[in-house]
Amino acid sequence: MRRPSPDDLRESLAGLQSLANRARPSGGQSVDLEAEGLLEDLEGEETREARVELLEQLLDAGVGVEELKSAVAEERLTLLPVERVLSGDGEYTLAQVAERGGLDLDVLRRHLVALGLGRNDDEEQRYDDDDVEAARLIRQFYDAGLPEDGLFEVARVLGQGMARTAEAMRTMVAEAFIQPGDTERDLGLRYAEAVEQLSPMADPLLTYVLRLHLLELVRSDVVDRATLSSGRFPDATEVTVCFADLVGFTRLGEEITADELERVAKRLTEMASEQAAGPVRFVKTIGDAVMLVSPEPQPLLDAALNLVEQAGEKGERFPPLRAGVAIGQALSRGGDWYGRPVNLASRVAEIARTGSVVATGDVRKHLDEEARGRLEWSRAGRRRIKGIEKPVALFRVRRTAGDRDSAPDSEG
Repeated sequence: MRRPSPDDLRESLAGLQSLANRARPSGGQSVDLEAEGLLEDLEGEETREARVELLEQLLDAGVGVEELKSAVAEERLTLLPVERVLSGDGEYTLAQVAERGGLDLDVLRRHLVALGLGRNDDEEQRYDDDDVEAARLIRQFYDAGLPEDGLFEVARVLGQGMARTAEAMRTMVAEAFIQPGDTERDLGLRYAEAVEQLSPMADPLLTYVLRLHLLELVRSDVVDRATLSSGRFPDATEVTVCFADLVGFTRLGEEITADELERVAKRLTEMASEQAAGPVRFVKTIGDAVMLVSPEPQPLLDAALNLVEQAGEKGERFPPLRAGVAIGQALSRGGDWYGRPVNLASRVAEIARTGSVVATGDVRKHLDEEARGRLEWSRAGRRRIKGIEKPVALFRVRRTAGDRDSAPDSEG
């Protein structure tokens, strides 16, 4: 999207009046901005005029004087136009939303909490028809026979994912549209215009991404005879788990700026995401480590080797990686994994040497002869590992000479 021109901003300023149609009637508020302390500590006539113009438009759009005072005191006046774009009409209380949506009020409250949206005053008129429609959809999920525990689990995962998505989008828009010398009015209206244009694009994109992820999961799932006979999926399933962590990340934090450290962590996440193809799934980032899983060990070993090699090719620009791989029965809940192979892979990564991939003996046993032959296996002994009852046989895994020559260019 191009950056709005001055003409665009003037049109947006005039268009902000239309927000009043979606807000509470202002009742023709006449406010002495100076007397209310809304124009204090402003330097320059242009800054003052821009503040006055923005305040008057926000008053016409239904924003109260006390809200304006709070926004000025908290230095978020620039963000109020965006808030007006996103907040809707504010017609209903939460109780009215529940009633119109056919959902028990307590159930609706619990869903909002699970989504990470906190607890709000039930009597505050802050909800609109979109909230009513969401309540109706939740009601339909219950009517379809979906279990309540499962719905709350999905709500928690959805809330966490959407919170991170919203944060990333906010950062992107903020960095893309701020310009040197902006006034509060210019930046506020530019943000509001960007959000108004981008929001309708986000909905179909999020739906599209969700559908593709569901498709990938279905393609790797298995429905065996035991599942059909019992009428339920097993609580645990066999999975291969990989943890890869940055070596010297804590020390690096003492040597570079916070922004540079953030870029390193972000690049690790990008690298792990790039390896999530086919059966391999990127689960999460935990500080200076990433976690990947796969129902098959061979693709995950390839992904681990790719990650470690890619980090090594970056030289001093990027810390080296080390990785641990384990296999076993684990439980998938809320997009995360729990169980012995998860703990074991994490511990193995901690004891692996810099720039190496270390796998348990069970991982090697689960590969057929051809798959084992594609890799070099060096015994790393049997190690006692915290939280694991018996010593664990470990192997350092490398590509064979032929595979190293034909390995994909990880910098691409």
